[in-house]
Amino acid sequence: KMHHQQYNHNPSCLVVLLLLCFVEGSLDKATGGTMVPLVIWHGMGDNCCSSFGAGAFKLNIEKLLPGIYVKSLKFGNNLQEDSYNSFFLNANTQIEMACKELSADSKLTNGFNAIGFSQGAQFLRALVQRCGTVHIYNLISVGGQHQGVFGFPNCMGETSIFCHFFRRFLTLGVYLSFIQDYIVQAEYYHDPYDEEEYKLFCIFLPDINQEITFNPVYKERLSNLSNFVLIKFTEDKMIQPIETSWFGFYRSGQAVETYSLFESKIYTEDLLGLQYLHTNGRLHFLSYPGHHLGYDRQWFGQNVLPFINRTLSIAQDPVLY
Repeated sequence: KMHHQQYNHNPSCLVVLLLLCFVEGSLDKATGGTMVPLVIWHGMGDNCCSSFGAGAFKLNIEKLLPGIYVKSLKFGNNLQEDSYNSFFLNANTQIEMACKELSADSKLTNGFNAIGFSQGAQFLRALVQRCGTVHIYNLISVGGQHQGVFGFPNCMGETSIFCHFFRRFLTLGVYLSFIQDYIVQAEYYHDPYDEEEYKLFCIFLPDINQEITFNPVYKERLSNLSNFVLIKFTEDKMIQPIETSWFGFYRSGQAVETYSLFESKIYTEDLLGLQYLHTNGRLHFLSYPGHHLGYDRQWFGQNVLPFINRTLSIAQDPVLY
């Protein structure tokens, strides 16, 4: 049975303001040991360390959970480069860079939890599957696109030149090699009208979803997660279809009817270990009736923070509700 939690609609705020609203006294901090570090992978158009977005999230987690080590990944020499690279630095290259950086961080030697916002979620999953020199306990996917996207109707920052650039390139031929090599969003663009073209020429997503060849290491590593949390926003206008946040997608040949994870080959043949995680109470489906990356602070504190507020002594345990 799906661990699906639906909540009544409450006023929501964007993730950039989310933790600013928390009341510290309402939280039960983990006790009795060293806090599990946290790694953050920001989404498209964001950067690691500004006073908003992933940067604000990092600062407020550190305030809420004193003593926790939080690392927000940065790709580039400055914040502008980091934002730019979320559009134009090959996703496979980013994952290789992250693997090297995190493996070299002595504070992460004993493992860490990880939270990915939007595209950062599927990049962190790829990190789990490909990087054998790090150990992630809890992987939290916030509005991720694990089966890809078919359109970006509301690109973050409507006036952003980056949004206009990648939309234009995608219309030119999303699976052309020069677009695949340099446009990040093309690398998880999933065209349900041309599944063969997608599988043959998309250079990132078909590989991590085991759609080309089966790599048993990918399944083994993802199966080793203590908890895998998938958060979907039911009013999401940023990604299509919203079911992709729970590993669902459009049925082949059209873009209206969708299928769920449980109907997919990924689950029925357990290509990634998701069936194993689900059977053992380690795969968690959360939904919030809000827009992309926007949700109520109380809901986050009650339902997501328990996966972050962990000590190493209990890091390998499933989180129970």
